[in-house]
Amino acid sequence: MRQRVATLAATLMAALSFGAPGRAQGKFALQPAPALSSAGAPAALAALLDAQGSRLVRTDAGNAPVCDVWWVKSVPAVAPADTSPDILFNNLAVGTLVGVVESDSPDFADARGQKLKPGLYTLRYAQIPQDGNHMGVSDYRDFLLLSPVSADTAWDKALSFDDLVNASRKAAGTGHPAVLSMAPGSGGAQAPALAADDQGNTVLHAVWHEKGGSGAADTPVGVTLISTPKTAP
Repeated sequence: MRQRVATLAATLMAALSFGAPGRAQGKFALQPAPALSSAGAPAALAALLDAQGSRLVRTDAGNAPVCDVWWVKSVPAVAPADTSPDILFNNLAVGTLVGVVESDSPDFADARGQKLKPGLYTLRYAQIPQDGNHMGVSDYRDFLLLSPVSADTAWDKALSFDDLVNASRKAAGTGHPAVLSMAPGSGGAQAPALAADDQGNTVLHAVWHEKGGSGAADTPVGVTLISTPKTAP
């Protein structure tokens, strides 16, 4: 079991890249997305989400939509269990549902460059398991896993790491889970907003509304939606 978890951790570690918020990329922009109304969206899931989402569009392709993202109305927070500096959001349980993303664009891919099939995916929070063999690969251990809604139906509870990885593997139809990198949220951004990190990746800055834990709070977060080549400015 330990070796299997370590193998999954290595796969996920290789997928992630982070950086500080910087200038926004020119070919992408944000637009408001209406309430989720996809035929494939169960009403019980839609009821958990904010009425308005964020739509990422390509401005160099006639504002063609890349993906729509909706966050849950409130994210269940827990008492911080790990205060390690490489964890950004230590008051969230691994496997917690934080939102959904929908896309039918050929431009939509995960942090590994895996093209994702058109459809609706849950977004759940996870952390790379702490393993001495993988230290130093990334600044942070936080990331989101995408899973097809058909493979992830227990929205009212957190999934175990293994169950989450197994569901996420179905997102791209490969042996690898589908992951999105996380980064520190920009407190100065008027969320939701886009920014480019120091590697040229397009980062969506948003605010999660928490419940539970030490009390209700707003947490700024960053999620990398578009990864660019290392040579990007």
